[in-house]
Amino acid sequence: MPVTLDPSAATLAKIMKEAGRPALDTLPPPEARAQSNANRAAVQPDPPAMQSVEDMRVPAPHGAIPVRVYKPLTLPKDDPAPVLVYYHGGGWVIGDLESHDVVCKEIATKAGQVVIAVDYRLAPEHKFPAAVDDCIAATDWVARNAVKLGVDADKLFVGGDSAGGNLAAVVAMHARDNNGPKIKGQVLVYPVTDLAMNTASYADPETGVLLTHSLMRWFRDHYLTDHKQIDDWRASPLRMANLKGLPPAYVATCGADPLHDEGEEYARRLKHAGNDVIHVDYPGQFHAFLTMGRLLPEANKLVGEIVAWMKQRAA
Repeated sequence: MPVTLDPSAATLAKIMKEAGRPALDTLPPPEARAQSNANRAAVQPDPPAMQSVEDMRVPAPHGAIPVRVYKPLTLPKDDPAPVLVYYHGGGWVIGDLESHDVVCKEIATKAGQVVIAVDYRLAPEHKFPAAVDDCIAATDWVARNAVKLGVDADKLFVGGDSAGGNLAAVVAMHARDNNGPKIKGQVLVYPVTDLAMNTASYADPETGVLLTHSLMRWFRDHYLTDHKQIDDWRASPLRMANLKGLPPAYVATCGADPLHDEGEEYARRLKHAGNDVIHVDYPGQFHAFLTMGRLLPEANKLVGEIVAWMKQRAA
């Protein structure tokens, strides 16, 4: 599909291209993480002040993992707060609590609710389904410890961007099928839903602005131990046969993104299965724009839309 970038996105894409940094998929994962970390401060907005930001460790199947609990300055006075359990993007290989620190603070502040970010284990050191196991365990822990955390287990949302959107979708499915937490809603921002990577948006060179097609394959090949795992719904939630009875979903996609078509198809299939679905498309933006609110006004718009949707659901 033809992609015309928004002026802000076109300017930023030009700056990134002219910077001449090596492509992440040409680097070993530790170097790719370091380069990604070095780039983020220039594009992220100034973070809002918080009531508290607390790092904790929670039990998981293969040892405790870090989480970060964000409490904004304004929370409900007499009732426990809604909570969003957030899984960061980064292709299951890069990203951490710091990469999405600002966006978590923004969501918590604008929504007036608690956000708990999960620092799941990364590939290739920890292959699939390590990230899935960690995110399920962390979400279960939040639900069990709701009173101690000051949150409302009946208003528990899950969400994430890119690989984090994939993990949020999988956590929602697992909770449905395994008597897990009752999830109020799922926020899926340009999610990975099918690791076969064979949709039309993968064939279009115009979609590979920031997340290139080769980089996505690099992520996949570090994450999976065998391409047979592509068929596992925990890797490719679009391949779950039964999509009925899942939590309400807010699905955001963007035009300059190889993941565009699979995100759109996942929203369509969720809706066809009878679920409550809002699908919003940003045709002029590229993958990963959510965290770039300093330079991309559309990122701030998306945060606002996510917040409005959760507040409506939590009311």
